[in-house]
Amino acid sequence: MHEPLPAEPLSHGLKQRHLTMLGLGGVIGAGLFVGSGAGIAVAGPGIVVSYLIAGAIAMLVMRMLGEMSAAMPASGSFSVHAERALGRWAGFSVGWLYWFLLVVVLAVEATGAAKIANGWAPGVPQWAWVLIFMVVFTAANLASVKNFGEFEFWFAALKIFAILAFLVLGLLAVFGVLPDTSAVGLSNLTGQGGFLPAGVSGVVSGVLAVIFAFGGLEVVTIAAAESDDPVRAVGRAVRSAVWRILFFYVGSMLVIVTLLPWTSMKPGQSPYVAVLDSIGIPSAGQIMNIVVFVALLSALNANLYGSSRMIFSLAERGEAPRGLLRTAGGGVPRRAVLASVAFGFVSVLLNLKWPDSVFLYMLNAVGAVLLFVWALIALSQLRLRRRIEREAPETLTLKMWAFPYLTWAALAAMGAVLVLMLFDSSARPQVLWSAGATAVVLAVAGVRELRTRRV
Repeated sequence: MHEPLPAEPLSHGLKQRHLTMLGLGGVIGAGLFVGSGAGIAVAGPGIVVSYLIAGAIAMLVMRMLGEMSAAMPASGSFSVHAERALGRWAGFSVGWLYWFLLVVVLAVEATGAAKIANGWAPGVPQWAWVLIFMVVFTAANLASVKNFGEFEFWFAALKIFAILAFLVLGLLAVFGVLPDTSAVGLSNLTGQGGFLPAGVSGVVSGVLAVIFAFGGLEVVTIAAAESDDPVRAVGRAVRSAVWRILFFYVGSMLVIVTLLPWTSMKPGQSPYVAVLDSIGIPSAGQIMNIVVFVALLSALNANLYGSSRMIFSLAERGEAPRGLLRTAGGGVPRRAVLASVAFGFVSVLLNLKWPDSVFLYMLNAVGAVLLFVWALIALSQLRLRRRIEREAPETLTLKMWAFPYLTWAALAAMGAVLVLMLFDSSARPQVLWSAGATAVVLAVAGVRELRTRRV
């Protein structure tokens, strides 16, 4: 029988405001500010529908995760839920896959932020900026969980302020209220091929381009375990996050495709900069560079936190080295933080040295892992919901809508996205490499399971 290892308790230094802002700001990143341009280029104004579909899937996953986390808060969140619902192999697999995903993506964020900083201060080499960021955020995460919460609170506040300011300016421009602007009407939504210029296939391609931008919401349920009242905290954070994020994402996309012809969008260029330039905001590119810079550092901070808590939870359950269980006086799992940042440093070095070969393979290996993690969350919720109803119905303070129908619908949608990625030449390597990485982790989990049963 698999017994969890005793561990020193984690801190409870996160407040409700930290979790609420983490839930709101966790997914507002470079994927939205820059990556959305690629989605608009393939879907046209139909990108609004693409974001609605992708956001709906993410919203359903967060509701499932919120239900389980409110009933059974744990620092390992969905890894613990998967173990309870499906067995030790599932908890091991989803935990290690998610940890690998975070520490690899961490390198992308650190490198992206370093490139922007290098543009501002060319005298400081890119690798030095990476080192500075990694050291600063490692120190912040080693000091106390409150430091992490404060960093994320102000990062998220700046991102949310930027989005709200963009929406206000954009709406004023749409109605011709700003100086030197006239009402644009619906010509950009109905011209250049209409609202769906590439038809349904364009909307589908848009979903593939934007769905991974919603990754990062899961960290709020991991962080809830370190708050004073985990049950109440995770419920409020999930409820407030999902619909506001849809408002930010869908609202800003609607403003962009209303103000500018979708044919003017180019992948790799920020549509937000294009809009701000078009309505005469001075230094629009530099303003958005600052926002993207903050978004990247925010994601780096959140990923370092999430990866350290995930590997700590794995160690707690005997799925990672026991030495990672040691916590500092403030309840910070310092060894887990250092283990995560050490692999993060390796990822950064690979990204700087071999961005188009070794690191590209690693990035592809985690490209579709988020969907595998979400699928395991849905499967876990299907099993645990009935068990909770039977054994402790009073803990179901946050329920999944229309259970089990919407859970199955979300699973079917995730399966459809994976199948569509297989037929997309640019996305296919991500699915195949991610499937390979998942198969390796599942094989290790299976071998461990067999050994445990023999013993």
